[in-house]
Amino acid sequence: MELLPVELGLLPVPAPHERLPAVVDLVRERHATLEIDARQHGGERERDSVERVVVVVEHDHPTRVAGPASGTPCPLALPRGRQRGHDAHDSLVFVAALALDVDAVRARFSALADGWARFDGPGGTQTPDSVIDAIAAYLRESNANLGGPFEASVRSDALVADARLAAAGFLGCAPEEIVFGQNMTTLNFALSRTVGRELRAGDEILATKLDHDGNVAPWLELARDLGLRVQLVELNDDSTLDLDDLTSKLSDRTRVVAFPLASNALGTLVDGRRVSELAHEAGALAWADAVHFAPHAPVDVAALGVDVLVCSPYKFFGPHLGVAFGRAEVLERWRPYKVRPASDEPVGSRFETGTLAHELLAGFVAAVDYVADVGWDPIRSQERALGEQFLAGLPDGLRLHGLAGMDGRVATFAVTHPGLRPDAVASRLAEQKVAVWAGDYYAVEVMERLGLPDGAVRVGMVHYNSADEVDRLLDALRAL
Repeated sequence: MELLPVELGLLPVPAPHERLPAVVDLVRERHATLEIDARQHGGERERDSVERVVVVVEHDHPTRVAGPASGTPCPLALPRGRQRGHDAHDSLVFVAALALDVDAVRARFSALADGWARFDGPGGTQTPDSVIDAIAAYLRESNANLGGPFEASVRSDALVADARLAAAGFLGCAPEEIVFGQNMTTLNFALSRTVGRELRAGDEILATKLDHDGNVAPWLELARDLGLRVQLVELNDDSTLDLDDLTSKLSDRTRVVAFPLASNALGTLVDGRRVSELAHEAGALAWADAVHFAPHAPVDVAALGVDVLVCSPYKFFGPHLGVAFGRAEVLERWRPYKVRPASDEPVGSRFETGTLAHELLAGFVAAVDYVADVGWDPIRSQERALGEQFLAGLPDGLRLHGLAGMDGRVATFAVTHPGLRPDAVASRLAEQKVAVWAGDYYAVEVMERLGLPDGAVRVGMVHYNSADEVDRLLDALRAL
């Protein structure tokens, strides 16, 4: 693509975390610093977490000045539900945020100030202070059940509606297709039990050996109750899902294909769109576990073509909660397990039993806003850099299980030591205030496939980790 010269000025962009005016101050070499215009707040200027942005001018548009008068929309930090893409006629396209101000990010997490290097994110990330504040504010100011005429109840009604909007924007679906629950596993047991009303003895379910057991055990239990057959799709030797084996196991009795978007044990990505296509060709539902994928990249259920998708906000900087998407046509067809007075609309709410944890929904909304504020491009760029740093410095003698590079994976790594059990490695690292996980992390089939009865050491990186922390981790591993 040809890059044409352009005179750079100031572009107005929204700042969703403060809802204040913001500008991109474009400087030399097509780099920019994003600052919040906080003059209404005592005249201070607050740095955002994006350090540099590349500006690309598409070659099929005439060169023109970019400035406030041009009215050029900017796709950075769009309002909820509009984070994807840009207007087709724009000649300025922000294609990548190349650097993240990690110190600015970490300053938003009080929990990161305790001296620990936290590589335990796959089991649950830390939450920014904005999430904690939102939970506390709800309990202080709006704690009530739904449907009342008084102020706290009206605010609670509005919160639940806002949470559905936030989830819809995060997953790329309609608000009525959202189901909230206690956690992913609980939702998966409930929804699989519901679809079981349509199944008959001899019907078949496919899950995979890459799955967390939260996307395997519900189907095994349902099979025991209904006389179903569950088969597990194999892995290739490089830890990727064997799509040929998946194809060979599909039949005219296959009713559900359950699969992860990313392995919580190895970090391996799955081609969710292709799996969904194969499932639909067989007349089956495509049922995705996005728990491990969601902290690392945007989810778009329409692009994936899935019918059901489940995830957990506490893995992407939110509170302990579960969120599911169900395609409206599917949800409308199912008969839910619910109490009789509970509403049938919106359709997703049919599958929510009892009163929701409203304070956690407040935290969830704040978590979605936080991710939108930081932006997926900086998140992915930072995680890839950390992953490459880790892989390049992995000490000799430690064995990496899974893909050897960053292509086709997220920054989650399973390693084993030749002379120490994984739990011993984790304990020694904890003595150095380095947090990692050890064991199978509920990825039972993965560890059996790899021949690791004691599991492995899991190192998980998210965007708030720093290069210095990776160095600390590598030094601690070398000292084992």
